[in-house]
Amino acid sequence: MATQASRSEIEVVVDTTTSNDNNNEEPTSLSLTSSLNSILTKFHAGYFRISLSLGGQALLWKTLIESSSSPTHDTSAALRRVLCTLPSAAAILALWSLALFALVLLSLLYLLRCLFYFKMVKAEFLHPVGVNYLFAPWISWLLLLQSAPFVAPTTATYLVLWWVFAVPVVVLDVKIYGQWFTKGKRFLSTVANPTSQMSVIGNLVGAQAAANMGWKESAVCLFSLGMVHYLVLFVTLYQRLSGGDRLPVLLRPVFFLFFAAPSVASLAWESIVGTFDTASKMLFFLSLFLFTSLICRPTLFRRSMRRFNVAWWAYSFPITALALVSADYAQEVKGTFSHILMLFLLALSVLVSLALTLFCCSTLRCFYQITILLLQACSLVNLLYQH
Repeated sequence: MATQASRSEIEVVVDTTTSNDNNNEEPTSLSLTSSLNSILTKFHAGYFRISLSLGGQALLWKTLIESSSSPTHDTSAALRRVLCTLPSAAAILALWSLALFALVLLSLLYLLRCLFYFKMVKAEFLHPVGVNYLFAPWISWLLLLQSAPFVAPTTATYLVLWWVFAVPVVVLDVKIYGQWFTKGKRFLSTVANPTSQMSVIGNLVGAQAAANMGWKESAVCLFSLGMVHYLVLFVTLYQRLSGGDRLPVLLRPVFFLFFAAPSVASLAWESIVGTFDTASKMLFFLSLFLFTSLICRPTLFRRSMRRFNVAWWAYSFPITALALVSADYAQEVKGTFSHILMLFLLALSVLVSLALTLFCCSTLRCFYQITILLLQACSLVNLLYQH
């Protein structure tokens, strides 16, 4: 009897432990799944504004350092004093690595969204604002390719990567630009908004990357494709035709894309012709005028600044692109005004990017959260594989 009682007790203990383990595993897997699902449903291509900003900063500082060290560049005294205070090459490499890390994480998250929520991705593709940010990851990769410290434009690696990142931009061009003049519900006058300039920026960044490796014909092709559609788009947005004012209040920071496109165009044309000529100056003056027009109207952005959201990152990349052009302009035109303008835009670009990074870290909406979610995604995939 004692033996039987002990056996029953042992059996009861073993059964209880097993059931507890199973009960603990199920809530864990369910919580991981629900947490990942919640994030993937809220995630969208607009988050690639973060990688655009970081990639632009990496390209900015690489360009400044190369200008200071190249014997063919006549660096001004004001620019030399600024470059003397720049961080070391290791710090620039760390910035590039941070930009690469952010872009890889964002790309993996969006890939998971495509796998598990393809209908949402399709809806984003059909949205007049969301579809334009599908250019953002490819633009980010092209920026990182140009700012890579260990990949020269003359290498085969650069050529292969350029094809990988530039072809999706052209494919999206064919789809979106074709809709503008063939589909009645997708006419440019009905879907145009400031984010539509992302398609133009994609072509111009691709043209600049092609010009850096000596492919002038490809660069001119992409440049002409982007600029022709930019002219049509700019006139359409300027006239405020039907559908042009449907942008939500929270997305008003994307108005800064108005001067991002001519800034990138100026850089691309300089890369094609090899000098900062009159055409580059005209595009720079246009972007400077649009920048001045926007910052003189702070009430336009007041309602969108009440609470931090990812749309704030739309401020950073355009200012960085304008700072890049101002540095080239200061090297070409020797004068006090050009140097002061360059220093002002460089400082503004750094402060905006730094402030946005601190906001993201303080609200836990940036790299920490993305890293945790990616680890949860790996756990979810492992659980699915086990089942």
